Amino acid sequence: MGDKESDLDRRYYVSSRELSAEQLATAVRAHWGIENRLHWVLDVSFGEDTSTVRKDNASQNCSLLKKIVLNLLRLDTTDQTNCSLRMKRKRAAWDDNIRARILGLTWR
Repeated sequence: MGDKESDLDRRYYVSSRELSAEQLATAVRAHWGIENRLHWVLDVSFGEDTSTVRKDNASQNCSLLKKIVLNLLRLDTTDQTNCSLRMKRKRAAWDDNIRARILGLTWR
């Protein structure tokens, strides 16, 4: 395994801008950063790829709600334990006060 040569992969990108190799590499990395920061998290923490919701606009609505929840969880910095997004979701499900804080609601 250690003596095997690595394979060369080619990727082609279409752009309306003239970019240097360094600028293009930066743009491509930024694109994949979005993939890693958003889509991967939605799949791992929210199980978006395994969702069976397909009727009418339900899948788009659920996807939008998951993105809203993800952003709300990321904005909540009051939890000092630096727990994972999955744990933040669980804590919000278990505790009405945590859920209200994340949603910006107050109890009377």
